[in-house]
Amino acid sequence: MNRKRRLWLDLKRDWQMYVFLLIPVVYIIIFAYLPMGGLQIAFKQFNARKGMWGSPWVGLKHFERFFGSMYFGRTVGNTLALSLYSLACGWPLPILTALMLNCFHSKKAQSTIQTILTLPHFISVVVLVGIVFQIFNSRSGLYGVMHFKLTGSYSMDLFSIPVNFRHFYLWSGVWQDFGWGSIIYLAALSGVDPSQHEAATVDGATRFQRVLLVDIPAILPTIVIMLIMRFGHIMSIGYEKVYLMQNDLNLMYSEVISTYVYKQGLSAGGKTDFSYATAIGFFNSLVNLILVVIVNWIAGKVSDTSLW
Repeated sequence: MNRKRRLWLDLKRDWQMYVFLLIPVVYIIIFAYLPMGGLQIAFKQFNARKGMWGSPWVGLKHFERFFGSMYFGRTVGNTLALSLYSLACGWPLPILTALMLNCFHSKKAQSTIQTILTLPHFISVVVLVGIVFQIFNSRSGLYGVMHFKLTGSYSMDLFSIPVNFRHFYLWSGVWQDFGWGSIIYLAALSGVDPSQHEAATVDGATRFQRVLLVDIPAILPTIVIMLIMRFGHIMSIGYEKVYLMQNDLNLMYSEVISTYVYKQGLSAGGKTDFSYATAIGFFNSLVNLILVVIVNWIAGKVSDTSLW
């Protein structure tokens, strides 16, 4: 049976599944691939009257402008600092959480704790930032009230210390997402063959040894894949949360590529520069692509797991 006939038979037999698949494919084409045509304005001096196709080409002018500006080192440095800090502290926690939850003998207790840990994920970014500001308010917040009760004096404003921005950004995000992130590892742990644990128990292995020798090797491919995908977003920090927590005092530590692109493209005091903002975003995406390729290659060399 040739390939064309086999493909036709598959389409005829499973046409309902392909109809369902058609919806996300069309969505991705419209909202992910077609907009890529707009990347050309990174190499043009965009003019609204002439449009995207009629604007004059300027080559690498906008890239050279960004690389030569004082914001290049600051935005790239802050983006990398926040991403690596989040990777070092936030990436292992979902794995540890899943391993600990998997040790519960009571499925009801496991489900209850997992639900509690997952709930913060559904809090919006605006509400989350408001909670952080309220809790750590030096006067009326929980931190301020406790400090006054214990010391008899008001605490200094923690948000006035610029470097504290990174800690508030990271740990509020860890609290919000580590329970949700553990779900995929719990799903991987559910596929571990119980006979392996039984054999390890017969051999005298403790519960901790079974975690090290049975559970972790079983989810190692999932860990590697998630790490590769995490590196693919290492230069992509969403601007919403950063922008909401940003102020004039912490700008030196909080100005990242996404907020800088937003300010240049949409809120630069009426002087928006779409071409410049697009060039910065294009550079950001290119770095992410290179990192994914490099980390995937390293993962393929070190282990048997990679994306391709």
